[in-house]
Amino acid sequence: MSELDLSNRVPMGQKIAFGLGMLANQMFPAALGIFMVVLVENLGMPSWMWGVLFFVPRIVDAFFDPIMGFISDNTKSVWGRRRQYILIGSIIMGIAFMLMWQLYRDDSLMYNFTFFLTFSLIFHLGLSIFSVPYVAMGYEMSDDFHERTSIMAISQWIGQFAWVIAPWFWVIMYDPSWFPNADTATRTLAIWVGSVFMLLAMVPAIFIKSKSTKFDDTLQPLTYKTIGGSLKEILISFREAFSNKPFRKLCVATFFIFNAFNTVAGFTFFIVVYYLFNGDTASAGIWPTLFGCGGALATTFIVIPIVAWISKKMEKKRAFLICQGISIFGYILLWFLFIPGKPYLFLFALPFFSFGIGSLFTLMMSMTADVCDVDELESGKRREGIFGAIYWWMVKFGFAIAGLLTGVIMSAVAFKAGAPTQPEGAVTGLRLFFSGVPILGTLIAMWVMWNYDLTEIKAKEIKKQLDARKGKINTVSSDHL
Repeated sequence: MSELDLSNRVPMGQKIAFGLGMLANQMFPAALGIFMVVLVENLGMPSWMWGVLFFVPRIVDAFFDPIMGFISDNTKSVWGRRRQYILIGSIIMGIAFMLMWQLYRDDSLMYNFTFFLTFSLIFHLGLSIFSVPYVAMGYEMSDDFHERTSIMAISQWIGQFAWVIAPWFWVIMYDPSWFPNADTATRTLAIWVGSVFMLLAMVPAIFIKSKSTKFDDTLQPLTYKTIGGSLKEILISFREAFSNKPFRKLCVATFFIFNAFNTVAGFTFFIVVYYLFNGDTASAGIWPTLFGCGGALATTFIVIPIVAWISKKMEKKRAFLICQGISIFGYILLWFLFIPGKPYLFLFALPFFSFGIGSLFTLMMSMTADVCDVDELESGKRREGIFGAIYWWMVKFGFAIAGLLTGVIMSAVAFKAGAPTQPEGAVTGLRLFFSGVPILGTLIAMWVMWNYDLTEIKAKEIKKQLDARKGKINTVSSDHL
């Protein structure tokens, strides 16, 4: 490694601090997805209420993300542009998460619905205030091509433990030796999740260095007028971002992979219970949990280290194509290794299957940081917040679409959740979609990324041009711990 590369190395402590923030960033949505079942199963909310509670906060969140990106990108402070928002957002989302699950059966249905919706909106507002600057912080921690992948690999490695832990909440919630019922369990678990992961979310704000932007005259002033007018700036930024061909490819590829995965992710429980155990939930035991937990463990200890190694050896794009190809093989294996009476066999497919989502954000977040350099060269602005908000807006939009498609597919195959028996062909239909939809989405994403041309050589040349430009400008900055 060259002397220049060594000078750009980020200390491991900083990478771990960023990774602990990722653990919180992933745990809150993971726990939320599991706890949501309680609203219908235990508190008796009709499906239309569940739908409103699922979509409305996410729409508000998606709308606010770009505004938060504009605010974060243009903040003048001795603490830099990100840290104060990460701290404030972590407090808001942690407290709101604890409060929104304090629901009781004795209260009216409408009261619980209104109570949950109110605090869910506050939670998602806090999540946006935290996550947009947090992601942008990761993009700007290093300007080295490979060091960016190392930062994202470590953060995703730590963040994956959320998906190792969260599936076990099912076991705790529905085991009478732990709690008398699931809604009592969620009230208690929410306190633990909210408090512990609120503290972890604060770690990047406290320990990651940032440069002062107090005297940076290139930033736009933050007033009610400019923030209100930022909607126009945001629309311009959206247009400019999607005119950036490499970034457009990253967004579209992520949309198809993430959307396809989440469309069928909810089928896992039903396939395990109804295909492997003939509809007997008691016999299925912890096997549905082991699917999620096993996949997360495979991602943590197998996928992410391999992805980081491949990326350094043969470019990020090639690493992406190889990993997604492996995931297609995994989805095919799952078709053959879901065998009634032998549930343990599907565990052999999990390491291959996990290469899809496991490699996605490690590589895409690193490549988005590279794209921010291209944008700075063309626009003269550092807009990690806007680019991060746009990228994650695509992710959230895909997640919402996936929720709708899940219901459409279940209706199309005539599958009825909770029924003791299923119509002929319903479970087979779910299995076909479970393998087929992700394979199709992954193939489209690979086609989109095939001509991605922001190579290491090109990225380093852009960095040289940026360094030369910055060398001609005297800026006032200082580091603050």
